Amino acid sequence: MEQVAAASGSAGLESKMDLLCDIDLDATLRFGAREMALHEVLELGPGTVLELDRHVSEPVDLVVGDRIVARGEVVVVSGNFALRVTEVATPQLRLETIRCFF
Repeated sequence: MEQVAAASGSAGLESKMDLLCDIDLDATLRFGAREMALHEVLELGPGTVLELDRHVSEPVDLVVGDRIVARGEVVVVSGNFALRVTEVATPQLRLETIRCFF
């Protein structure tokens, strides 16, 4: 009896997961950050260079919601920027990212 209940329970979970797989999420690449005073922001103009808190050789973060789900390096593919993933967050952490949208 327990095996039948477990099997039907996992089938229900699979169908729920299938529903989640069709949800569109915004993904952002985070190269680094910098704190700035308002007067510094107002002084920005074309050609301004901002130094970020990350070294060029450090990986870039792929952020979904407010969670880092992967890291990698920036590459160019057909003239567009892309991310070559080198590290992926654990499945549990990725699911927690999705949960924040509900």
